[in-house]
Order: sequence, then C-alpha cells, then structure tokens
Amino acid sequence: MVTTLRAACNFFAFGGPGAYTAPMMKYKHVLALNPYFGDSTAAMGLFPPTGLEYIAASMKGLVGKVTLLDLRYERAFQDPKALGEFIRREIDLVCVSVRWHTQFERILDFVSQLPKEIPTIVGGYQATLEVEYLFERCPNIDAVVRGEGEEIIAQFVTGVPFEEIRGLSYRRDGRIVHNENQVLPDLTHIAFPDRSLRGHDYCWTQGGVRLSRLTFDTVLTTRGCPFKCKFCTFSLNPLGQKREYTERPIESVIEELKTVTADVVLFSDDNMFTNLKRAEQLCDLIIENGIRKIFVVQARIDVAKHRRLLDKAQQAGFKVFLIGVESPHDRILANLQKGITQQQIREAFAILTQYDFHLHAYFIYGNIGETEEEMLYIPKFAREIGADTISFQKLRIEKFSPLKEVVEATPGYYYERIGGPVYSDRYGRKELKRIRNRIRSEFYNVPQLLRIAKKARRIGLVNGRDAVGMLLKLPFLGYSLVKTRAEKKKRRRHTAGAPQPTREKRPKVPV
Repeated sequence: MVTTLRAACNFFAFGGPGAYTAPMMKYKHVLALNPYFGDSTAAMGLFPPTGLEYIAASMKGLVGKVTLLDLRYERAFQDPKALGEFIRREIDLVCVSVRWHTQFERILDFVSQLPKEIPTIVGGYQATLEVEYLFERCPNIDAVVRGEGEEIIAQFVTGVPFEEIRGLSYRRDGRIVHNENQVLPDLTHIAFPDRSLRGHDYCWTQGGVRLSRLTFDTVLTTRGCPFKCKFCTFSLNPLGQKREYTERPIESVIEELKTVTADVVLFSDDNMFTNLKRAEQLCDLIIENGIRKIFVVQARIDVAKHRRLLDKAQQAGFKVFLIGVESPHDRILANLQKGITQQQIREAFAILTQYDFHLHAYFIYGNIGETEEEMLYIPKFAREIGADTISFQKLRIEKFSPLKEVVEATPGYYYERIGGPVYSDRYGRKELKRIRNRIRSEFYNVPQLLRIAKKARRIGLVNGRDAVGMLLKLPFLGYSLVKTRAEKKKRRRHTAGAPQPTREKRPKVPV
C-alpha cells in the first residue's frame, strides 16, 4: 500500500519545454471521518469534531475536495459496508480521528472493515497512545499521525516522502516505521476549523431526542497550562511533549467568534484565565463587537480573586464555569499537587456564587489512601460551597503522569491499563461503583435538581419553551433509553464471548 501511495507522489505537472503549471493535486476527494456514534454525552454529543475540522482546514487548497462525515448524525453510514461502498465510489484518501478510549475496540473493528485499497491515515489522542496496536488491529491503516496533526497532514497530502514527515508512523516492507517526533506547531499560524463542512447543528440530544434549542461549538484560544498537578497531563501532548503555554492573537480569536453561529461556545483552553490581562481584553472585545453567546470556560479557583475580570466576564456572556476542585481534603489536594486548600476553595466559591454563573465542579475519588467516608463527603461539600452541578471520576493513570510512579510504588494499589482507573485491594471495581452511585444520588436529589432547573432558566441556559419541550419528549426519551440499554447489554455479551486481542509486548514509538 505504501508503494501505491508513494507512486502517487508526482505532485508537479509540466507542460511543454520550459512551461510550468500549478502543482497537481495528489488527492481529489478526501474523507474526514468521525467514527463515533451512539448516545450523546457532554463530551461526545454536544460538540462538533473540531479536531477534524482543523485537519480539513490544513488541507484546503492542497486537495480537490474534503467531505466530513460525523457518524453520530450519518445513520446511513454507520454500517461499514455502506460506508465502504461510498469510499470506493468517491474517495481516494480516508482520514480518521480516534480521540478517546471510549468505544475504542468497537471503533477499531469498524475502521478495519473499510476498503483496504483506499489509503487510510489515522490521528487523534488515543491513536497516538496506541500506534502499534492500531496497525496490529487494522491492516488497512497505512499511516498514523502522532500528536498535533495540522502540519503533518499538509505534508502528507502534498506528497512529501514519508521518511521526511516528522511525527508520522507508517508501514514499509512488512514493518512499522516511526519517524522522530515533530516540533509542536505554532498556534499563531493554525487556520480556523473549516466549519463549512458541517451538515448538522450540534445540540443536546439523548437517545436520538433533541432536548434543547441551543446549538454548540468550540473555539481554541490557547494551548498548554503552566501548572503541574500530579494527576493531570493536559500540559503534555500524547507523546509526553510539554505543551508550553502559547496564545493566539486576540484579534484572531475575535474574528473567529464572528464566524461562529452556535448559541453556546466552549473555550477549549485548559485554563481560560491563565493570562488575566488577556482574558480581560477578550471580554472587552466581545462586548465591543456585540458578540452574544453563552460562553463555557475551564478555570481554576484563582479567578475568584479578580472581581473586575469576573464583572466583565459576566457582562460578556461567560455563564458556565468548569472548575477543577478535585477533592475536599487538604491531604489529598497536597498529594495531587493541586496547589490549593479546602479553605481557599470555600472562599473562592463564596465569591463566584455571587455571580450569575453556572458552577460545575470536577472531583476525583478513589485517591491513594482515601477512605470511603472521605469519598462520600464529596456531595455534601459540593452543596456546601454552592456548586450547581458536579462530575466525578475515579483516579486514573495516564501514560506520562507522575502519578504513575506513585501508584506503582504504593502497596495495595494497581491499574489495569494506561488511561484506566486506579484500584486497590480495599476498593476494587465493585466497591468504587457502589461509592460512585452514592455520590451521584446524594448530590442530585430532588431539591438540587429543582435548584439547577431554576438557576438554568434564570441565567438563560434554558427557557420555558425548552422545559415544556422536554416534558413532551419524555415518553420518546424513555423508550430510547430502554432500547439503548438493551443494545449495550447485547454488545457486552457479544464482546464477553469474543476472543480479546492482546496488547502486550508492543514495540515502543519514539518519545
């Protein structure tokens, strides 16, 4: 397959003697494929595949045409045979984004059924972590992009020889070749995502039922994070390379926001308020330019110290704050190197709750040395500080997290896979599931749900029409949820009975 790809690398076309024409396009029709489908969730259903849209923008003018298929909405192509027929008929390059561990094995099963004769290149966070495994499971994959892909894909589609593309892994003569890592790209020069390729609005749906009129999008204004929380690898790319904190020109951000038609915009920065002066300037320009959106931002509690910035943020439409609290216990916060204390969390929320912000707090449970009583304090503490909603996940081990060595050195604690949860002899899968269910039920009781609904309506996250619409759709939603659960059980039974591919003793890629 590589020979076929390399043979197509004649990208200059010449006329008569001394004549020169524009570079010949190697690929006439490229498919950008988001292979995830199923129920919408906050992570996978609300927002468009912006990463793929960045890749598509990098190919603009270098290929004849790009078609983006998001299988969450393209039901006709959720059958790999139907998609395969379309690819054979229309496509000469397939670009697939594999971003999450969720549905990972099912995604690889799906991708492995796509036409072998059509060049296929895969990228994304999870693909970078599992390069060798992707090649093993999917014989039709020709190349894998490791890390940020905008510059790599531009070189790939213009026919740069594979061995000259940093950050590319590919097949050659029956073996896998891993080129050295690429230098992290300059955020300043990355083109806007190509939103023109969308065939659908992105909205809140569950079980195929749309629950709100609001549409959603994401905008990236910075990359990287200067903090060093032990559990977090946001400041690293999937290859372990440090993402130094870099900023886009603020004028570029405003120009992009002017093109966004969605009602809700998530700023996908690791921390929107790392540079306080820049954040304040962004708020000023949003107000001056009359940009009216509901903005969702990720933040640390430190932002509560800056009242003038909070005043401007509220005026600019910043309505949802996603805040990493992680734990109510000073001992655990210190172990995680979070750099804050319980008292500081309380003081910050005492200020933040004075604004019309929806405050969502992230927590981690199952920490090293954490007791069941300490875990079950999470819902009580969250209500005490005034969090509107919370999410909570088990402590997890990422490939380059410093926490990995701590877990490995702590007797009685273990993990089953990189990217997976940490368990202990005392708190295994069953025990942590029971604790998780208690945290959820003790926080999301009826009074809290009513409080959430009341505040969401007050600050404009929902309106009366949405509320009535949700009530009318409850029967359809209930049917869809029951059907989905039945399908998941069937899929689990099928998976349990099938032989599981090994993932041990794989050669290492360069880091």
